[in-house]
This record gives sequence, C-alpha cells and structure tokens, in this order.
Amino acid sequence: MSDENKDLGDDLNDMLGDAKKGAKKAADKASEKAEEFSKEAKKLGHEAKEKASEFADEAKETAKEFTEGAKEAFGQNSGDNKKLLAGILGILFGSLGVHKFILGYNKEGGILLGVTLIGYILACVGIGIFIVWITAVIGLIEGIIYLTKSDEDFYNTYQVGKKPWF
Repeated sequence: MSDENKDLGDDLNDMLGDAKKGAKKAADKASEKAEEFSKEAKKLGHEAKEKASEFADEAKETAKEFTEGAKEAFGQNSGDNKKLLAGILGILFGSLGVHKFILGYNKEGGILLGVTLIGYILACVGIGIFIVWITAVIGLIEGIIYLTKSDEDFYNTYQVGKKPWF
C-alpha cells in the first residue's frame, strides 16, 4: 500500500502543480485584461472629457444666441418691437401719451397726458369729453401709422429722425 500511497501522493502533487500553473495563467490573463480595461477606461475618460467640453462650448454658444434673441425681442437691439409696442399702446392708451413715452418723446407724451387730464377735469362741464376724445383719436391715428409703416421707415422717421407728431 505504500506504493499506492506514494502514487496517489505523486498524482496529488502533479494535480496541485497543474492547479498552480492554471491559477497563475488565469491571474496573468486577468492582469492583462485589467490593464486593457484600464487603458480603455482612460481612453473613454479622455473622450468623455472632450465630449463634455464640446457640449459646454455648444451650450455657451446657444445661451449667447438666446440672450441676443431675447435682447432683440425686448427691443434692446432694434426698433422693431418699439414699433409694435408703441403702435399697440397708441391705439389702446393714446390719449394718455404712453406711446410717446415709449419712443422717448417725453415732452409730447406729457402734453397729451396733461391735455387728457384737463379734459377729465372739464368733463363735468361737457367740453372735456371732446378734449379727451380728440387726444384719443390722435393716439389711435398715431398707433395705426406706427403699425402700418415698414420697420425701416419707422426706425428712420421716429427713432433716427425724431419726428414727434404724426
């Protein structure tokens, strides 16, 4: 039996040696795969940083375009919306001279506002109604004129040329 035990011991030692070799090969392969994965992760991380940078640049450009569009929409860069705003306010509140104040004609806006207030005071007498009606018609006519002019004509006439009445 001792020969059998010796053979079994040798077989076990051979198997243990084979297991060690297999484990070493598996560990080497795992190490290689981990190194490949690390390189790929670094590459992907670099690509992700580039994509994030590109996205940030695009977002900044879009925000800049949006800001410029908003400035134009609210009349900070052009007279187009002053035209629309002054025209509508001239039609609705022309007797108060609001459209004149929008265009920067403070003296003329004050005149319309003052005449309208005097008209309201004199409304008790009867003549004030006609005064208020006349200032309202002036505002209505100016509002319609503002809206029917081309953008270029409006800008040249009322913002560059500073024509205060009609």
